[in-house]
Amino acid sequence: MFKLDAKLAVYLHRDAIDFRKSINGLAALVEAGGMDPFGPALYAFSNRHRNRIKLLGWGGNGFWLLMKRLEEDRFVWPRRAQAVVALTPEQLHWLLDGIDIEAVRRHPARQYRHAG
Repeated sequence: MFKLDAKLAVYLHRDAIDFRKSINGLAALVEAGGMDPFGPALYAFSNRHRNRIKLLGWGGNGFWLLMKRLEEDRFVWPRRAQAVVALTPEQLHWLLDGIDIEAVRRHPARQYRHAG
């Protein structure tokens, strides 16, 4: 079964794609980008209008293809320069909920040895 947990890598294809592509076409895009479509990762793609998103993942014995279509809104897509953007599963959830992930900043992780 395909699981979206904290250990799963998420890669966002920044440029819009032809949304007629299905599993084979999306897997070919992943391979053309030098990545492994059969690996423990989820690959996200969007259309030009940014109102649809497709998620491709390998489930051990076959691919999963999930799609979300917004009726009135648009996804806030990252504006970073690289063609593929690495996200955490949490950031993917934010993106799917309409949150601008580039505007959200966490506190840095800290390591403490003593209280006080």
